Amino acid sequence: MTFPALPDFPWDVLADHAARARTHPDGVVDLSMGTPVDPVPQVIQAAMGTAAELPGYPTTHGLPELRAAVVAAMARRHGVPDLDPVAVLPTIGSKELVAWLPTLLGVRSMVIPEVAYPTYEVGGRLAGIEVTRADGLLALGPATPGLVWINSPSNPTGRVLPVEHLRKVVAWARERGSIVASDECYLALGWETEPVSILHPSVCDGDVTGLLAVHSLSKISSLAGYRAGFVTGDPRLVRGLLEVRKHAGMIVPRPIQAAMVAALVDDGHVVAQKERFGARRVRLRHALESVGFRIDHSEAGLYLWATRGESAWSTVEWLAERGILVAPGTFYGPSSGEHVRVALTATDERIDAAVERLKAA
Repeated sequence: MTFPALPDFPWDVLADHAARARTHPDGVVDLSMGTPVDPVPQVIQAAMGTAAELPGYPTTHGLPELRAAVVAAMARRHGVPDLDPVAVLPTIGSKELVAWLPTLLGVRSMVIPEVAYPTYEVGGRLAGIEVTRADGLLALGPATPGLVWINSPSNPTGRVLPVEHLRKVVAWARERGSIVASDECYLALGWETEPVSILHPSVCDGDVTGLLAVHSLSKISSLAGYRAGFVTGDPRLVRGLLEVRKHAGMIVPRPIQAAMVAALVDDGHVVAQKERFGARRVRLRHALESVGFRIDHSEAGLYLWATRGESAWSTVEWLAERGILVAPGTFYGPSSGEHVRVALTATDERIDAAVERLKAA
């Protein structure tokens, strides 16, 4: 039996540095992963319980009220009007969709960002297709990729693509018949600028043909453990994904669908969570800059993209000696060898501990 050739799972490679960080007398401050630490809002927990006793299979397409809640939230939170509820499909978190989208679409080649979430490349390897890293589409020449991934705000860099750039991507892809998939899992977390969806009228002029937007509730609603996400956009593409996913049994559990409805109709917890992340970001950024780090991009999203102008692994080691664990930029592409990704997902107490340790450095 031959399994697909996949890279080492990134965080397995961090094991030695994690062990070193854990030896700190006051314990580790783990800023290496974007794992939520704040409790799931009570309104969401209660909603999940309303469906706990139902024994039947859920629908792959999702509850009508869930799809309606997505449409309303996209309009209310992100200024995307007039989405068709038929063109909404719940997913088991966003990572599984990212990993399997090239296979589900049946494309033969795809483009991913130069610095990118590792699962984009993994998705290409699972599909056995050609993967090209490129930020400037003009560098691709006459290439006609089946799928173009964009990620704004970016994981890991926090970079936000302006409307003009997004419009050029859409126009370039449409000239070639390529599909554009936009990973928008951090869209609600703008700090220095306001990120825009690929489906926003300013980008696509109200025409969603060939476009898919991928969303997650893991960060803004602390639902990483629920595996709650969705994809929306071109009705034809969503219909095709739905048919394949029905056959493959890729179904979001019914209690999770109920929880998603509650999360999507309530904006109060989203505002509160963003405020928590924002306060942690300010403290952590100031502490890093005070000891010589430069923060690049990071104008939105859940991470600080930091460098000391040295090997990323040297920086990882320096921080681990102080009980702080971060992710090296090498996880995200060959051009990121001098940066580390610092997550904002730690409790206030742990963020304060990191700040004190950096002050003492």
